[in-house]
Parts: sequence; structure tokens; C-alpha cells
Amino acid sequence: MKIKKFTLGMYQENCYVVSCSDTKSAFVVDPGVYNPNMVNYIEENHLNIESIILTHAHGDHICGLMETAKKFNAPIYIHKSEASVLNDGKKNFSEEICGCKIEIEADRLLKDGKIIQIGKMEVKIIHTPGHTPGGICIHVGDVLISGDTLFEESIGRTDFKYSSTDALVNAIKEKLYLLPDHTRVYPGHGMDTTIGHEKKRNPFVKGQ
Repeated sequence: MKIKKFTLGMYQENCYVVSCSDTKSAFVVDPGVYNPNMVNYIEENHLNIESIILTHAHGDHICGLMETAKKFNAPIYIHKSEASVLNDGKKNFSEEICGCKIEIEADRLLKDGKIIQIGKMEVKIIHTPGHTPGGICIHVGDVLISGDTLFEESIGRTDFKYSSTDALVNAIKEKLYLLPDHTRVYPGHGMDTTIGHEKKRNPFVKGQ
């Protein structure tokens, strides 16, 4: 498995291309901007993009969604509880962030615990509501792509109408902190970290 990070746009959002080294099957996570460097990377490495998986539907994570999906003829996956955010430009703040209203129907709705086979990779969906109702983390191998749920020594914002601090903290404690300490965490913004580091050093959610 190989992970390539692209930090995009004025919000410095992290988009990831995750690929199976053996089969060249791959998926894209959160194309916040349609990025030529990402396209070149995919084409130069002869990757087959099987899906675009959204950790959540805020504008800084979806501004490049339609162009990326069209370019690679890739279906869009999102958690079932996040569909209403992706469908509503007011809820996803796309007009303010992207400069245009984005209201999209996903091709596939996901649920907690769903495992998606992409090449030889088993991609597990972990529902982590709190930042948004249908926020997810993506667990594959010894890696967690955490979206805006968990950051290096921080957590996602919960000051939106549909957010919940309690739900976010509980999801981190009860789901993410059960993963092995060496699990590498790749967040939606900022630098990568590990589960072990966050359990010890995250001031918002202390682990045991």
C-alpha cells in the first residue's frame, strides 16, 4: 500500500491517493481542489481510481470533487448520515469556500463498519460523528485517514448547528483510541501523527 498526500487550496486541506502496490487499484480521499499534480501522479503511476471516498462534505474537502470524479469516471462514496450535507450548499458552505454552490448526490452511501475491497486493500469505514453528522475515518492497514475528526494534538470544530462535541470525543475514545498505538494518522489538515501520540498528548481527548 502507498499513500500520497496533496495539500490543497487556501484551507490547506489534505487530499490523499491510496493505492495497492500490487494491483494499482486506488482511491482518492477528499479532493478539496482539482489538482493537476494529483492527476499527473495518478496517470504517471498508472493507477486505477475505483472510488472517491469523502470523510465529510464540507466545502474545503469537495471543491474539486466533480472534476476529479469526471476525470477518472469514479463513483463518489459518503456516509449515509452525511448525504444531506453533500446535497445542501448551505450545510456544506460550498458557495463561501468554493465560490459556487455544490449540491451532489453520492453514488454509494456507507455505514459504520463497512469494508470495501480495493485491490488487495481492505478499507474499513469508521463512523465518527461530531464535526458533522456523517463524518468518517478510513482505516486501511496500519493507517487511519481521520478527516476533520482527529488532528495532531487537536480535534475537529464542533461549533456548527449539526455538530456535537460529546459525539466527537466519544467517537475518538470509543473507536479510534482502540486502534494500535503505532497506527499512523493522516488528518484532513496539518501534519500526520499516531494514535499513541494522541492518547498521550491530545489535550481535548486524553487516552489511557
